[in-house]
Amino acid sequence: MKGNVVVGQSGGPTAVINSSVAGVYAAAKKLGVNKVYGMVHGIEGFLQDKICDLDEYLADETGIELLKRTPAAFLGSCRFKMPKIEGHEDVYEKVFEIMEKHDIECLFYCGGNDSMDTVKMLSDYAAAHGKNQRFVGVPKTIDNDLPITDHCPGYGSAAKYIATSMKEIIRDNSSFGVQKPTVCIVEIMGRNAGWLTAAAALSRGSDCEGPDAIYLPERVFDMDAFMDKVKELAAKKSSVVIAVSEGVQIADGRFVCELGREVAVDAFGHKQMSGTAVILAQKVAEETGLKTRAIEFSTLQRAATHIASLTDINEAFQVGHDAVVAANEGKTGMMITLDRNGDDPYQCGTSAYDIHAIANVERKVPDEWITADGTDLTDDFEKYGRPLIMGELMPLYVNGTPRHLVRK
Repeated sequence: MKGNVVVGQSGGPTAVINSSVAGVYAAAKKLGVNKVYGMVHGIEGFLQDKICDLDEYLADETGIELLKRTPAAFLGSCRFKMPKIEGHEDVYEKVFEIMEKHDIECLFYCGGNDSMDTVKMLSDYAAAHGKNQRFVGVPKTIDNDLPITDHCPGYGSAAKYIATSMKEIIRDNSSFGVQKPTVCIVEIMGRNAGWLTAAAALSRGSDCEGPDAIYLPERVFDMDAFMDKVKELAAKKSSVVIAVSEGVQIADGRFVCELGREVAVDAFGHKQMSGTAVILAQKVAEETGLKTRAIEFSTLQRAATHIASLTDINEAFQVGHDAVVAANEGKTGMMITLDRNGDDPYQCGTSAYDIHAIANVERKVPDEWITADGTDLTDDFEKYGRPLIMGELMPLYVNGTPRHLVRK
């Protein structure tokens, strides 16, 4: 690899997205790359020529180890959608102009569905206009909804946080044992795919019975059936804990969080999900008189690096590393996938896969992994998800709180 490289982060952060940046940096330096630049706020910042030299932060091993333990997007993220190529050639030419200005040979982009679309369009433009720069996608999404890859970096750590927090909520909710039950409804991220909410099932073990019901967006949400389920549980238990995806929809296509109110839309045209647990808790309280509590994990489930999965950290580093290896081999228009090779013991490798089969395609929880009544997960999900949450990497504590690496 003769030129310099640049890496960017896009979309919602994860607890391990920075480990992928560390992987890109480590691999590039091993190959003798002079400069490894970071996009400041993704492709949106790059179009304004906002970059930083990662040598300033990662030249010694301490910086890399601290970056692995740092939540959010160290480089700064964005929710900027590249326009269609036709009629917007000037935008694409600007990207290549900046790459040439800094002698950047390869661009690596960490993100989910929309970010992989950016990689696809940039590589397509390069191919159509005879440009030599290469583009490789580095998978990242707590939603775990990218196709082809067995799972996505970021998911394992979010799943670990969810499973751990569910155990703690279940213990707390059952503390009093009063005759009038307390119904706790926990809202978990996931607009169309229920992978995160499914992780609530991983709270189960010899010391925890797990949630009493789990509702995913893969199944139509029946409000009457939900109320019947709550009443049935409350008749038998003093503590009821239910996990529900923020994106569950009723039969007419409306999200539960839309009932009785309007929701905002983000830069990608996605409805901003929030309030599902509150709406359901209010309905339960009004119809049954039971004590209710609504909990929304929100940003916490993607920012909890203090409880990140070591498996997830290592795999996030690996896909960043292997993206550089793929580019060095001349590959472009690819995304690095995680390929599971075994479960006992768990083994996982990587491949470079055509970005055209990945961008804008959404993978959901397999229907056969959801129980017939739509309120739980089967053992197949347990076998799939459990290895992804294994292991820990202890934070580096200073004055009682974790130390993070912060860009100047």
